[in-house]
Amino acid sequence: MSGELSELEARIGYRFRDRTLLEEALTHPSIEANQREGGDYDRLEFLGDRVIGLVVATELWRRHEDARAGELALRYNAIVRRESLAEAAARIGLGEHVRLSRAERGAGGAEKPAVLADALEALVGAIYIDGGLEQAHRLVAELVGAQLASTGGGRKDAKTALQELTHAQGFAMPSYSTLRQTGPAHEPCFQVRVEVEGQGAAEGSGRSKREAEQAAALALLGRLRGEAP
Repeated sequence: MSGELSELEARIGYRFRDRTLLEEALTHPSIEANQREGGDYDRLEFLGDRVIGLVVATELWRRHEDARAGELALRYNAIVRRESLAEAAARIGLGEHVRLSRAERGAGGAEKPAVLADALEALVGAIYIDGGLEQAHRLVAELVGAQLASTGGGRKDAKTALQELTHAQGFAMPSYSTLRQTGPAHEPCFQVRVEVEGQGAAEGSGRSKREAEQAAALALLGRLRGEAP
């Protein structure tokens, strides 16, 4: 375990003074309490989520001096969303260091975006407690640096694109609602509706609420652009 932790520390460029914080940040809630010495990563994830938000907001404010608040908000939401954080976690191989129960690992937990994003938030929270805001700020800025510097010309997910389109055209912000959930607990199917007041609505389905929201957003985006009936 010590060698694995040292490997991760080398990847992120930070050595913990209190290794128990790092161990806690890497412990998934699926590990039973009697199988670990400390807690799981829930509390550190809560803290790290706020630290990441502060760092991203600060960096966007510094780097894009001419951007209005609405544009900064759109950029912010694109960077701190689960998928973006999961991609950043994957780049440093965080999933291979997260302690999961045998069942969770067998179900692909080490590659799940939710697990990767939560673990990254917990890691940032641990660094913040162990080394202060400066160290946490450095890591976050390095991990999402390309997105922070982006002029916005890259490919956007459907929800972000829909939000930007409605904002640019002066429409109300998209509103999402879950219509129903079907299927067994281990393989659910969600049906979601998105509506832009006065501009129409669309529905989408997916294996998670987030996936269903993306599908619904894509459908409505096509209609508003005249690409779909």
